[in-house]
Amino acid sequence: MQIIEFSDLMKEYGKEIHIQFTEEQLEKFYQYMNLLIEWNEKINLTAIIDPKEIILKHFIDSLTILAHIEQNKKMIDIGTGAGFPGIPIKIMRDDVDVTLLDSLNKRINFLDVVIKELNLKNISTVHARIEDYGRDKKYREKYDIVTSRAVANLTTLSEYMIPLVKIEGVSICMKGSEVEEEIKKSKNAIKILGGEIEQIEKLVLPKSDNKRHLILIKKVKNTPLKYPRKPGTPSKEPLY
Repeated sequence: MQIIEFSDLMKEYGKEIHIQFTEEQLEKFYQYMNLLIEWNEKINLTAIIDPKEIILKHFIDSLTILAHIEQNKKMIDIGTGAGFPGIPIKIMRDDVDVTLLDSLNKRINFLDVVIKELNLKNISTVHARIEDYGRDKKYREKYDIVTSRAVANLTTLSEYMIPLVKIEGVSICMKGSEVEEEIKKSKNAIKILGGEIEQIEKLVLPKSDNKRHLILIKKVKNTPLKYPRKPGTPSKEPLY
């Protein structure tokens, strides 16, 4: 896909979610897309490789949370994979300090290349298991915003995310179309971990039938020190 067609499509979709792009931002997204396609031939980063699908289901989807990212905040994107939503947020927002965390080193290598090639500042990568990272005093309850996209069910995800958030901070969980049962099952875990659901936003990606939900969980009290539990436990034994 040529950059003119790419830019036109980004602008068209951007209008639908009330986002305007500068030419510099569009160039960075275009570069990011090409790096993603190129690297995906070597390592498995995404099943989505068609440029139009990348634009809609990776870039625009990631940017649906942009309105919830306040100025000058410290954000961590857990299980970031190929960098979603963290890198699209960084491209749009110089003021946000972004950390990208993933447990697979191959993905971290890719993200480091993207950061360097796009000349992104105030962004770092971490190769770690989220359970270990969340128990580390240096990082625990140190972030204003924690994001995740399609990482785990909401109960497990809450145990990954909430320990990292400061009191008054927010976890933004990006989910697909069916979330009612997940929300119901997760309420007890969210309460135990010191959070409460503040907002559930339903949306549909532009010019498609792709339904999404954003679940915002506010941190209202400190997370008990025993959470998150050791690696593997939150997914095997969720806090119902």
